[in-house]
Amino acid sequence: MAVRGIEPVVLELDRLENLAESGYYNPYTMFDWPDTIESDLPWMSESLVTLAGTPMWDELSREQQLALTRYEAVNFFSLNIHGIRELMSEVVMRIHERTYADVSEFLHHFIGEENEHMWFFAQFCLRYGGKLYPAQPTLKAGSVDHLSPVARELIVFARILIFEEIVDYYNARMATDQSLPFIAREINRVHHQDESRHVAFGRMIFTNLLEQVAKRDPDEVPVVAAYLEDYLQYSIGTLYNPAAYRDAGIPDALALRRRALEHPARVKAHDDVLKRTRRFLAKSGLDTRS
Repeated sequence: MAVRGIEPVVLELDRLENLAESGYYNPYTMFDWPDTIESDLPWMSESLVTLAGTPMWDELSREQQLALTRYEAVNFFSLNIHGIRELMSEVVMRIHERTYADVSEFLHHFIGEENEHMWFFAQFCLRYGGKLYPAQPTLKAGSVDHLSPVARELIVFARILIFEEIVDYYNARMATDQSLPFIAREINRVHHQDESRHVAFGRMIFTNLLEQVAKRDPDEVPVVAAYLEDYLQYSIGTLYNPAAYRDAGIPDALALRRRALEHPARVKAHDDVLKRTRRFLAKSGLDTRS
């Protein structure tokens, strides 16, 4: 991993480090895992499933609707596991690099918390869904391979930030959805609590690296913006897993995925999910839609 020539990333992290230490919990003992959870309750908020707001949802039987919430919850938590594994590998490679010396202490907290998140997401999937969905193909980065080292570092941390902000949108809403089983709400609540710190950190490190890119080579900024718009769309697309449709007993899964992704109600839902992230990126000087 090349970080030579990048200015040190210096951030004020005392507050976040104190919050991580004071809010520490033992995930291996804090959850009360029931033997089974209610199959007559949605496991994912019905307003968040990938067919919500479309005629395709209304055409399903109630049994299929509930099944889809179950399998999309398993898909969502599986995406969390795969995303965490990817971001942890990136952070571990950087944790003791001179460039990140001033944020190394927080990165240790970050890695520890993300490892614990991966554990409890997997517990839910394996206990109640009986499986994890496999990782989906990653977005190729060929269009940005030619960029400077600092721009490529920016993209790494931007991807982490985007992943965490999208996940947190879902966590925050499901944490308070009283229609969900208690264990599902709790997992979303605990993850949302930790992710608020991680998002704050991600925004700070993103801003620092973007300032470096803009100062060194402003022409790279729109290239990064175009790539990140692709990554936003890719990330939304991973929520639409044909395997979850099949497991819920819904036929023509691939055609259904295409129809759902293009439906105006879903396009609006995507904009709602990404609104906060896009607003932050644009305010930082990186408008992905320009």
